[in-house]
Parts: sequence; C-alpha cells; structure tokens
Amino acid sequence: MIGLVDGQAVPRDVLDTRLRDLRRGPLHAALPVPGSSEERQMARWVTQVILTEVLCEREALSRGLAPLEGPPLDRLAAVELGSINAAAYNGSPWVRAVHQAVTASAEVPSAWSSTPPPPAPALHRVRHALFADPAEAAAATPADLEPLGAIPLGSLPSAIAQAVRGTPYGTLAGPVRDALGWHVALAEPAPPAPEPTALGPAAPQSAAPRSSASEPTAPASAALVAAARRRAFVQWLDVQRATRVRLVHGLEHPGDPRQPDNHHKH
Repeated sequence: MIGLVDGQAVPRDVLDTRLRDLRRGPLHAALPVPGSSEERQMARWVTQVILTEVLCEREALSRGLAPLEGPPLDRLAAVELGSINAAAYNGSPWVRAVHQAVTASAEVPSAWSSTPPPPAPALHRVRHALFADPAEAAAATPADLEPLGAIPLGSLPSAIAQAVRGTPYGTLAGPVRDALGWHVALAEPAPPAPEPTALGPAAPQSAAPRSSASEPTAPASAALVAAARRRAFVQWLDVQRATRVRLVHGLEHPGDPRQPDNHHKH
C-alpha cells in the first residue's frame, strides 16, 4: 500500500499505474532517470496527489456530493493551491466538488482589502494668460484670458496657483511673476462629475440594471473571493491530511526533511 485514508489502505498498484502512464505520456522525456533520487521524489509527489484524490472522493461521498467537472486551473490559481493540490484538483472531479463545498462560505480577509485611493483633487474652471510685459499683465481683463477647462489648481505654475488660492472666486489673481513671465488667472469651482454607473456615464434610463446577485460588482472582488476560497481549501486539506491520512515508509511527503532524498541542488 502507499498509505491509509480513514484507516483504509490505498493499494500500491494505483501508484504504479499512474507512474507507468506518466512514462508513456507526452512528457516522458522530461521525467527523472529510473532509479534516481529524483524519481523517488516524483513517486512521493504522485503519492500525495493520489491520497488527496482518495481523501476528497471519500469526503464527497460522505457529504452526498456529485462529481464536478470543470476547466483546469490557471497558473496563478495553481501556484496558490500548491503543486500537489493543483494536480489533484485538475485530475479529480471529486476534489473540485469538495473544494466548492468546503469553501462556499470563505470570506476575503480584511487585510487583503486594498487601501482606498486618495480623493481626486477638486477641479476648477480656470482662465489664464501669460504676459511678457508687466504693464499688459496689470491691465488684463477676463476677456484677455484663455480657458483651460476644469483642472486641479495644482496643475498651474506654482506662483499663480498660490495666488489663485488666495483670491476670491471669480476675481482676477495676479499678475505674479516666475521664470516664464507674468501670470494672470481667474478660477471658479467646477461642478462635480456625475457618479459613474455600471453601464457607463451616459447609461440610458431604460437600460436594464446589472444583476448583483449573479455577477460580481468588480472583477477584482471576484478574484479576491476566488483566492480566499483557495486559501481556505489548502487549510482544510492540511487539517484533513494530518488527521485522516497516514503515509508509509519510503513514500513520505517529498518535502519531509526526515527522508533521505529531501535535498536541494543549486
């Protein structure tokens, strides 16, 4: 046998068949040399995959779950689950069914929530002109200024921006001088931008609202929930394997420091 799950032996021939299929598969040229330390590590790794599949199949049957088909994991999800768990998930509909069941109530940790972006700077409708002659700047009127549109005051040259902030709205600020010349400006608060909607800023009133019950409000939220579910599944598997799975000598976990083939080569 290669191990015990819930006290029941998993026969060795399951591992032998899996290894034989790998040797006959398309990746056979990349597999370790027979009899090498690396091949023994591969056998240990495959053993953990098989025991994880058996564990989840028995869990699914005890819960009355049906096998669940689905696409393979993407690369990020596979890394988050770990190679053994990802291989079991991709290879067994029972693992996918248990994953769905045991992680249904997983919540995104508060520490994962990104810091909200700082508020956008207030916009002002600004008219501005730059003069080379201080006398012309002093005689300027609002009609001599060019509209710059709705902009934050911080986008103006610092000298005139400071002057505008100290001047009542709707009155001329300046002239003030910097390396560019003499500035005169006038600013008024711009009305706030309309709140965006799920259909965009110009959504027609008759458009059907997006259903929040069936679709996430933002792709990032869906990605965080999926990551939280994968983390919960890894934690659940760790507990279940520790309490329900017993390994045999020679087929320990490949990362177990007590087995002789656990070493790194750089």
